[in-house]
Amino acid sequence: MGLVRLQPGTIACFGQIPGTSPTIPGMFPNMFPLATGQFGALPVMPVQAMTQQATRHARRVYVGGLSPTANEQSVATFFSHVMAAIGGNTAGPGDAVVNVYINHEKKFAFVEMRSVEEASNAMALDGIIFEGAPVKVRRPSDYNPSLAATLGPSQPNPNLNLSAVGLTPGSAGGLEGPDRIFVGGLPYYFTETQIRELLETFGPLRGFDLVKDRETGNSKGYAFCVYQDLSVTDIACAALNGIKMGDKTLTVRRANQGANQPKPEQENVLLHAQQQIALQKLMLQPGAVATKVVCLTQVVSPDELKDDDDYQDILEDMREECGKFGTLANLVIPRPTPNGEPSPGVGKVFLEYADIDGAAKARSGLNGRKFGGNQVVAVFYPENKFAQGDYEG
Repeated sequence: MGLVRLQPGTIACFGQIPGTSPTIPGMFPNMFPLATGQFGALPVMPVQAMTQQATRHARRVYVGGLSPTANEQSVATFFSHVMAAIGGNTAGPGDAVVNVYINHEKKFAFVEMRSVEEASNAMALDGIIFEGAPVKVRRPSDYNPSLAATLGPSQPNPNLNLSAVGLTPGSAGGLEGPDRIFVGGLPYYFTETQIRELLETFGPLRGFDLVKDRETGNSKGYAFCVYQDLSVTDIACAALNGIKMGDKTLTVRRANQGANQPKPEQENVLLHAQQQIALQKLMLQPGAVATKVVCLTQVVSPDELKDDDDYQDILEDMREECGKFGTLANLVIPRPTPNGEPSPGVGKVFLEYADIDGAAKARSGLNGRKFGGNQVVAVFYPENKFAQGDYEG
């Protein structure tokens, strides 16, 4: 709430008439009558302003790890939006955030909520992705737990819809889930299975969530995971962070804090894990092993392949364009089944060239090109799988 100073010792709230006290629901305006002139010279702080000041420590939220481009408006808009999305607004309609202060030098903000309960619900947003990176959501240093307990709930509501904003219930939320790992910089063409295989180099996962676009279902390029054996958390972060995957570089760290260094006794495990990752990387990285077959994704949609005439046009266009790189021995574009059941390889285009040289030129020339507004991903495909009609890889 904004405050304006009228004269020394007197404060009034915006929108209120000086000299009058606001009516508080459930209180009688004449409960504390003062005789006219008896205390007329004393400054009077409106009750609502006093309440706001007294509860501010419990209504403020610390947000750390902000990007350099963050500003007060973007932070306020973002947290108001996600609070509404998870069902965290309890003070009625409108925005949950009433004020934001940013320290640009230290990249943190204090976000003031309307109510104590909404501030507690915001604690569940620890590790949420803001402008491409996870941010820390904490209580401020002046937070008084014992006093706050008398003002409202001090823990997030357990029924918040955290999955609506890409968080995993039970592994986020306040100070819970310190071993939750953020995995960013994932190539968009990586499947959920491929990512899990990479992460499970270190052991089985207790939880995994690849964040996807709610409308298209496509990967957003980042995920969260928790290992069953929490002792491997730092090993996985140290081994995976900074690894090149295709044209991307992985960012892997604990979701709610900086990366920890593995302990000395973990070094042998780390070395072994890095060797395993090198093998995984070789299998996953596009272009690592050249073949005569190139697989294109992000080129055609299943709907474009249903009509026979449209399908023939696409075949001709592909044959003409892809034949520029070398002798095209075969072109396969899997189509949806008439009854609508899933069909292997739908949405992909397979190009078989007469030699590896032609395939290599096609892979280099087509990867990253725009086609129908989409960015094409071109990778080499195993010749034996293609020969067997296996288009699922």
